[in-house]
Amino acid sequence: MKKKKKKKTLVAAAAATLAAGASLAQSSLTLFGVMDAGVSHYRTTSSSHNPLRSAELRQSQTVLSPSGNASSRIGFRGTEDLGGGLAASFWLEAPLNNDTGGGITNFGRRSTLSLSGPFGELRLGRDYTASFWNDAVFDPFSVNGVGTNLIAVVNSNIAASRALATGSLLNGGLSAGTDSYLRTSNAVSYFLPPNLGGFYGQVQYALHENTKISNTPDSPSKRGRYAGGRIGWASGPADVALGYGESTLASTTVQSEKIKSLNLGASYDFGVVKVFGEWSRVRDVRNSAAPFANGSLRLTDRYDGLMAGVNVPLGAGMLRASYARVRFVNGLHLPDGNSSVNKLALGYVHNLSKRTALYASVARIHIANGRNNPTVMGVTPLVLSLPAIFPQPGYATTDGMQPHRALGYDVGIRMAF
Repeated sequence: MKKKKKKKTLVAAAAATLAAGASLAQSSLTLFGVMDAGVSHYRTTSSSHNPLRSAELRQSQTVLSPSGNASSRIGFRGTEDLGGGLAASFWLEAPLNNDTGGGITNFGRRSTLSLSGPFGELRLGRDYTASFWNDAVFDPFSVNGVGTNLIAVVNSNIAASRALATGSLLNGGLSAGTDSYLRTSNAVSYFLPPNLGGFYGQVQYALHENTKISNTPDSPSKRGRYAGGRIGWASGPADVALGYGESTLASTTVQSEKIKSLNLGASYDFGVVKVFGEWSRVRDVRNSAAPFANGSLRLTDRYDGLMAGVNVPLGAGMLRASYARVRFVNGLHLPDGNSSVNKLALGYVHNLSKRTALYASVARIHIANGRNNPTVMGVTPLVLSLPAIFPQPGYATTDGMQPHRALGYDVGIRMAF
């Protein structure tokens, strides 16, 4: 009897071991990342807008950059097959500052847990916003380095400058103050399943997580809330998508403010060349209990952007180019109160292998009437042109000066793993 019981115990143990092995076989864990190191140079030129005075001021900086071609980062992702077409996944991704030896301080790039199946994917946590994707996907430079899509640069500046103007940086500033434009925390996202004849899309809502206090007007504040969506279609060489998002910066009876972003992007791969294009309109909508300078209770600043670009395969390399323009229309309707910025970017990436590449990029920026909105209009060659957040060459706005033009270049090496 004891022998029989021992045999059953051994069989049960073997079965448990096999079950554990099967479970492991249905799970995956991946370590991934990018290391990018390049020499970057940034230069800005300010000039006098007084026709009776001719003056220029140049400021420049040369640095070792960790993101000339792709942002340096390290991450962990894993998936478990739950059976019946269901899967659970996690994704943790942290920025790296390999130029200074900075290590993992947070998983601010992405931190999500998701459940996927025939119904699509439900994703919880910090992630890219739905309205950001078109700025990145349809940019020949993939929003990295001096060639970054000008629309993305201006949008980053709007988000950061208005967050500072209405309080502090949203979500702790894990994306250098651009939260709720580039990324958002506390998000609940739903993605359509991939078997819809090329159609894809998502909806996203980020909780503001502010405390509600009873019998208190304007409680809770909705500052930090984001809501957006994206719908697109991709088939063969063609891809087109429409995105929209709203970020709340203030929500009181005295003052409210939202940044509303609408964009349409498309690309087509002809084989010998891949073309990109994007149209964008961003509105900074403010309502106040007291009239603004134009006598209105509502003020809407508008930013209209256009970008066109190409990627051209050349043997083991890729030639990249883009031209973009963003026009600022001031909500006060002041005479000669608008401004605009143009950007031409050229670059080349030479693949030494599937994972390692050499790259070089150069971008030239021209600003018209920069005195009217220097904080936002992408007046330096950096991805985020706010010296208050990112140390960088400045620009002069005193003594009749205004930002006029800028130049930047990146030369470096990138390795993915």
